[in-house]
Amino acid sequence: MRALDDILVLDLSRVLAGPWCTQNLADLGATVIKVEKPGEGDDTRKWGPVFLKDPATGARADAAYYLAANRGKRSITVDMATPEGQQILRDLAAKADVVVENYKLGGLKKYGLDYDSLAKINPRLVYCSITGFGQTGPYAPRPGYDFIIQGMGGLMSVTGEKDDLPGGGPQKAGVALVDVMTGLYATIAILGALNQRHRSGRGQYIDMALLDVSVATLANQATYYLVGGEAPVRMGNGHAAIVPYQSFPTSDGHVIIAVGNDGQFAKLADELGHPEWKTDPRFATNIERLNNRALVVGAIEAETRRRSMDDLIAALEKRAVPCGPINTVDRVFADPHVQARGLQKSVPHAQQGHVPSVASPLRLSDSAVVYDRGPPLLGEHTGEVLAEQLGFDAARLEALRKAKVI
Repeated sequence: MRALDDILVLDLSRVLAGPWCTQNLADLGATVIKVEKPGEGDDTRKWGPVFLKDPATGARADAAYYLAANRGKRSITVDMATPEGQQILRDLAAKADVVVENYKLGGLKKYGLDYDSLAKINPRLVYCSITGFGQTGPYAPRPGYDFIIQGMGGLMSVTGEKDDLPGGGPQKAGVALVDVMTGLYATIAILGALNQRHRSGRGQYIDMALLDVSVATLANQATYYLVGGEAPVRMGNGHAAIVPYQSFPTSDGHVIIAVGNDGQFAKLADELGHPEWKTDPRFATNIERLNNRALVVGAIEAETRRRSMDDLIAALEKRAVPCGPINTVDRVFADPHVQARGLQKSVPHAQQGHVPSVASPLRLSDSAVVYDRGPPLLGEHTGEVLAEQLGFDAARLEALRKAKVI
C-alpha cells in the first residue's frame, strides 16, 4: 500500500512549481496524469543546457530540467483549444480527486476547466491554482517568475554578500527556490484538503501564490522586522549574532566553521595553532569576537588558507568543532553519507531504459516511495489513459489522432 494510491490527479501544470507538487503526489503513490500540448509538451522538455539523446538516432531528446520534476507521471497530449479536447479533460476531471494548474489568472475559464465549472460536475474535487501573485490583489493579473518573486518577496535582500565587500549586492538562490517551495506548500495544502474531504464530503479551491510563499519563508527574518521594526540586511555567509559562523577559504575549496560557543572556539584556536586566542580579550568571548569581527575572521582565514578542505574538516571533527564542506554537486553525490541514504536513483524510461533521478526525501515506514516509473515521454500514455479512464476504443483514439485533438 502506498500513501496516495487511491488518489487520481489531473496535472495541467508545467515548468516547475506545479510539476514539483504533482511529482510529490506521484512519489506518494497517486496516479498523476500530466496533460501536455500535442507536438510541444512542457516547456522544460526543451530547457537546456543538458539533454538526453535518443539512443536510436542520436537526436536531442528531453532536457534534464524536465526530468527533475516529472518522475512517476503518465503523459497524455490533448489540445484543450478544441471542443473535443476540452470535453476529454472535463471527463477526466469528473473522475479526478485533484486538479493542479498554473495558468495565468482566469486562463482556464474560457475552456470550461476552471474550478467553478469543474466543481459543478465533481463537487469532491480539490483544485489547486498556482500563480505568481494569487487570485486577488492588484498584481493578480501579472505573470509570475521565480527570479522576480525572489526579489519582490524579500529573499534577495537577505541573500548575498554585504554591499561594502567585494562581490557585495543582492543575489538570487542558485535554484528556483520559490518555485520549489511553492510546490511543497501546494502539496501540503492538497493533502490537507483531501483530509478535510473525509469529513465534509466536498472538495475545495486552493489559491497558491509564489509571492505569498516567498514572504512566508522569510521565517525569522520576517519576524525580526515585524518585532524590531528594522529591515534585516545581507550578511553574506556570516551570522548576525555569532563569530565565527561562516565559510572560510582553504587551499582547494571552502569550509563552513560554525562555532556556537566559547568552548568550541578554544578548540578551533588550538587546531589552528593559536592557543593565545583563548585568552586574548579580543577573541576569547563571542561578544568580543562580534565587536572585532573583521580581525577575528581575517586571522582565521590566514590559517585556513594553508590547509586543504578535507584535512581541515577531518581535524576539526576530531576536536568536535562544528564544520562542513561547501560541496560542488559532484562531491555531493560522491559523499558516503549521501550514498548511504540512497539519494541517487535510477528510474525506468521508455526511450533510455533508465535515467538518473534524485530520491524523494520523504521516508515513510509503511508506505515507502517506489521508483517504478520515470519521467514520461511526450504523450506516452495517451491511448492507455483514455482507454483506462474513459473507455475509448482503438477506433475513437485513431479518429481523435487524425483530428489532432490528441
